[in-house]
Amino acid sequence: MADHDDKDEENRLFLDAVKDVRPLKPSRLYHQAPNPQPIPKQFLRDERQALADSLSDGYIPAHELESGEELLYLRDGHSPDILSKLRRGHWVVQAAIDLHGMVSDEARLYVAEFLAHCKKRGIRCVRIIHGKGLSSRNREPVLKHKLRNWLMQKDEVIAYAQARQQDGGSGAVIVLLKA
Repeated sequence: MADHDDKDEENRLFLDAVKDVRPLKPSRLYHQAPNPQPIPKQFLRDERQALADSLSDGYIPAHELESGEELLYLRDGHSPDILSKLRRGHWVVQAAIDLHGMVSDEARLYVAEFLAHCKKRGIRCVRIIHGKGLSSRNREPVLKHKLRNWLMQKDEVIAYAQARQQDGGSGAVIVLLKA
C-alpha cells in the first residue's frame, strides 16, 4: 500500500512541476536525420557468391581465335574489325585491374566484381593485367589461361585481345564491353 501512495505522490509532484510547460513549435532549423537504411548483409554475400559462381574454371569454349599464345576472342555476331581496332588501341582504356599475386579463386571473384562495376558505370574498354607467370610454378601464366575462359563466359564481353607492348604486352589483355 505504501508503494501505491509513493507512486501517486511522484505523479502529483511531476504534474505539478510541468503544469506551466508549453510544447515547442517545430523549428525549421531543427531537423531530425532519417534513420539509416539497414545494410542487407546476406543479400550482399549472396550477390558476391553469385558473381563468383558465374565464372567457371572448367568452361571450354566452342570457338575462340587464338594464334599461339596471343589471346584473341570475338563474340559471334560482331565485326572482325573490332578485333583489329582493339589490337591497335582504337579504344581508350577507361579502367584497369592487376591480378598479380592473387590465387585463382581471388582473381576470379575480383574479375567478376570488376566487370559488374564497369557494366554499372558504362565503361566500355578495360585492361586486365594477369602477369606472365614468371613467379609461378613452371613459369607458366596460370591466370592468363583462366582469364581467357572467364571472359568468354561473361555476356558483357564483346571481344578481347592481348595488350599492345606499351599496355602490358603478353601480361595483359584489353577487353571491350557492351555499351
